Amino acid sequence: MNIAAKIADELETPNGDGTIAHALFAEAPNSVSFNKLRKRLLRNVRQAFDDFAMLKGQRRWLIGLSGGKDSYGLLALLLDLQWRGLLPVELIGCNLDQGQPNFPKHILPDYLSKIGVKHRIEYRDTYSIVKEKVPDGSTYCSLCSRLRRGNLYRIAKEEGCDALVLGHHREDILETFFMNFFHGGRLASMPPKLLNDEGNLMVLRPLAYCAEDDMSKFAAAMQFPIIPCDLCGSQDGLQRNAMKEMLADIERRMPGRKDTMLRALAHVNPSHLLDPKLFDFAGLIAGETAPKSE
Repeated sequence: MNIAAKIADELETPNGDGTIAHALFAEAPNSVSFNKLRKRLLRNVRQAFDDFAMLKGQRRWLIGLSGGKDSYGLLALLLDLQWRGLLPVELIGCNLDQGQPNFPKHILPDYLSKIGVKHRIEYRDTYSIVKEKVPDGSTYCSLCSRLRRGNLYRIAKEEGCDALVLGHHREDILETFFMNFFHGGRLASMPPKLLNDEGNLMVLRPLAYCAEDDMSKFAAAMQFPIIPCDLCGSQDGLQRNAMKEMLADIERRMPGRKDTMLRALAHVNPSHLLDPKLFDFAGLIAGETAPKSE
């Protein structure tokens, strides 16, 4: 049985407690279209688990929750897999309250308590730091993200977690690749699995194969209490927005290209690129055995 068929079979298997779903899904639609969407997303997450060995040596995860559609969707899918007995990992939800004006502090703790998820809400006023350091009209996202990530790393270690788990999806990975390609002069993206600089914490992105459109439909159907970002959500002309529009235009004209691009990131041939650090071009001599591409 191949991996896709194995995953499909596992997703049909109940966990044996007599219920038909995690309590989080009690009010979810019971339509054919929603069930297909849910199963597709679960299959994508399971595929990422398998392809990148995300569960190896893992016991406890800190789930980064921003209050956006993707982090809510990530938590819901992980809870669904946990309920099915397919994710033997303890989950802790975490929101970093960054001191943004008008941030509704009650929404996430109320929601997490309602669905019975262990969680930690941490207050750190990074908003003031970002506003102080970044000139008006410049992009806040980079500094804001670094400050948030540093705090989440610290919290994960304090909670004894093996990994920080984030809700970046297929489009996030592709947009980051093209931002680096066009503006950074390098071929790099968001890896689905990353070891931090200290070497003591994994960063995992189980939604790597999940389409943003699917995540949006899932969030709408589940009626998550979305919290908008008042810091950068209103900034126009961001590089990431330009990449998003470019990719959307390509997908409209050539449906299926996003999946093709994602597959390309998993099939790299260093001998057909230009980086002598990855391939020994100097060792290529006619008449001799060519060095193998790594």
